[in-house]
Amino acid sequence: MSVELDIAGRVIELVRRLAGAGAEAEVLAGHSAEALTRFANSAIHQNVADATTTVRLRLHLDGRTAAGSTTVTGADGLESLVERTIAASRLSPPDSAWTGLTPPDALRPAAGFDEATAAATPQDRAERVRDFVRAAGGLETAGFCRTSYTSGGFANTAGHAVQGRAAEAAMDGIARLDGADGVARRASGRLADLDGAALGVRAAAKARAGGRPIELPPGRYEVILEPTAVADILGNLATFGFNGKAFAQHQSFAELGAQQFDDAITIVDEPLGATLPFDLEGTPRDALVLVRDGTTSAVSHDRTSAAEAGAASTGHASEGSRSWGPIAANPCLAPGPDAADSDSADSEPGDGPTEASARALVARMRRGLLITDFWYTRVLDQKSLVITGLTRNGVWLVEDGEVTAAVGNMRFTQSYPQALGPGAVLGLGAEAVAMPDRWSGVRYTAPALHLRSWNLTGNASG
Repeated sequence: MSVELDIAGRVIELVRRLAGAGAEAEVLAGHSAEALTRFANSAIHQNVADATTTVRLRLHLDGRTAAGSTTVTGADGLESLVERTIAASRLSPPDSAWTGLTPPDALRPAAGFDEATAAATPQDRAERVRDFVRAAGGLETAGFCRTSYTSGGFANTAGHAVQGRAAEAAMDGIARLDGADGVARRASGRLADLDGAALGVRAAAKARAGGRPIELPPGRYEVILEPTAVADILGNLATFGFNGKAFAQHQSFAELGAQQFDDAITIVDEPLGATLPFDLEGTPRDALVLVRDGTTSAVSHDRTSAAEAGAASTGHASEGSRSWGPIAANPCLAPGPDAADSDSADSEPGDGPTEASARALVARMRRGLLITDFWYTRVLDQKSLVITGLTRNGVWLVEDGEVTAAVGNMRFTQSYPQALGPGAVLGLGAEAVAMPDRWSGVRYTAPALHLRSWNLTGNASG
């Protein structure tokens, strides 16, 4: 039994003793350890680490629900948590939407856990930063390398008890030359998978190719989006489209069973290995097919949104899911059909501005744009998921299968589902690569994406 599961079990026993047999309670004790090595001006300037064990209790007593948390895991701290939550429940309004507790259920088999990543040292991360900086060949560099480890134990008064752990590593860096930035980023469950030198070469190649950009007029352009840009599409689709709360409240574009995307689009949430194998409510996580061959087949649910939609929880409860809705933990866009025959994405990291996942797509493009990244994306209309944002870290004009010029950054206004709609996808890269979220442990896995049309509404300066 893990330390966290032991803590969760002790809290359940306190609830039974202090609140009585009629109380329903669920407890998640989670330990999170994150370490971050940051660099700027081509040198490490910060190394920080934080480790916290947090115990979260949700209690349903006499028809009322309250929740509380603590980081004090000794006997007095746990007893205080239970007493405070009982007192809060008595002051709470009646909860007619209470969905009950997750019944006992076995966890799904998860990917292997990497001990080396969980135990990574500042030296381990510094070596990858060093390799990135050296490989950039004298260009100014900045970014981070991070490792994280999570372990958790869950128990409830219905007799359900589970435990698990997960590790993650990520690197995100830029190289800069005369105002042009090149980016390279990767995420993995194994720190050993992150090749700082290959990422540094790639970022530098993009920066060198980004000099003397031309300006193009606004309009609809055929585009190839590299995985770094596709990650933003997946993030917004998961947050606002495949969100069970938004779906239940008719604020999502999703229509189950409808052909809303091109036949080439299959999107699967694959949380196992990317996060704990169960959610905040103890529901086991498993792969969830959101879109199969263009047809929307599911949205992500916690127990609250599932009850509202007349569905079952998909294991996506989180601390904020009752407010913001349940969101996929590792949405993956399936690559093109030639993935088994493709070279590694790191096989030619210095091949101009184009990554391997996009190389074959560029060769087939008659005229259009190669876009590296999106940033500052904001929702203009949630129902149709119209997004506005800017390109970043490199845009290039492609003519007759060749990159011919760097292009200045541009603003776009585009419905993401429409851009991926039936007949709109011209191709997918042969290899999907994992990208880290900028703010959390969420991961996005995607190939490059060749789209018929993208609405660019102006240059970044106006």
